[in-house]
Amino acid sequence: MNLPSQPQKKPSMTNSKSHSNTKNARRFVKYVKPSEPTRIVLFNKPFNTLTQFTGEPGESTLSDFIPIKNVYPAGRLDKDSEGLLVLTNDGILQARLTQPRSKSPKVYWVQVEGLPNNCALNQLREGIELKDGKTLPTEVHLIEEPDIWPRQPPIRERATIPTTWLSITLIEGKNRQVRRMTAAIGHPTLRLIRYKIADWTFGDLKPGEWKEIIAPQRNKK
Repeated sequence: MNLPSQPQKKPSMTNSKSHSNTKNARRFVKYVKPSEPTRIVLFNKPFNTLTQFTGEPGESTLSDFIPIKNVYPAGRLDKDSEGLLVLTNDGILQARLTQPRSKSPKVYWVQVEGLPNNCALNQLREGIELKDGKTLPTEVHLIEEPDIWPRQPPIRERATIPTTWLSITLIEGKNRQVRRMTAAIGHPTLRLIRYKIADWTFGDLKPGEWKEIIAPQRNKK
C-alpha cells in the first residue's frame, strides 16, 4: 500500500544571535552530583588494558578487574600506559579532576630514549606546539629510575642508547600528550606511568589491584 506523501517541512530560519547562543550552550555541560553516595576507586592500570569496561573479544578491560557498578574513569590512560586511574560515580568530581581550569595536577613518570639536555627540558616546561595547540607550561624534573614493577612485556631498549626517567606534571589532558611532547624534542617515550592525580597516588597497589577510598567532603558555599 502506498502511503500518502508527507509535506516537507520548511527549514526554520535562525538569526546569527540564536545560532551563536546554541554554540555557546554546547560548551557548557552540567555535571550532576549522584543521588547515591559518592564512590571513588583507585586502580593501578596494567599495560595493555583499555580504560573502559567493554572491548573486543580478547582485549583486557576494566571489567576484568573492577566489579563495582556505575563508576567511570575520570580521564583516560592510553592502552600502552600504566598507573593510576581514578573511577567515580560523581560527575562533579570527574570534571574537577579532568578540566584544565580546575588545575588538578597529574604526575607522570616517563622513561625516554636518550639523555635530554637542559634546552630540551625547558622546551617541555615552557610548552610544546602540537597539531592541536600549544601545551600549557608544566613541571619537568630528572628523576632516578623508580622502584616499581617490571613491565610485561619489557620495553624495547637499544644497548647503545641510554634512557632517562622524567617526572612530568600536567594540568591538561590532550590525546597522548606526554608521548607527543617527548617525541617533539627528539626523545621518544618508552614507558609511561601515571603516578598521581590530585592528592592520590597508586601507593602500594600492584598492577591490576584497586581499592575504594572515602570521598573527600566538599566545601559548602
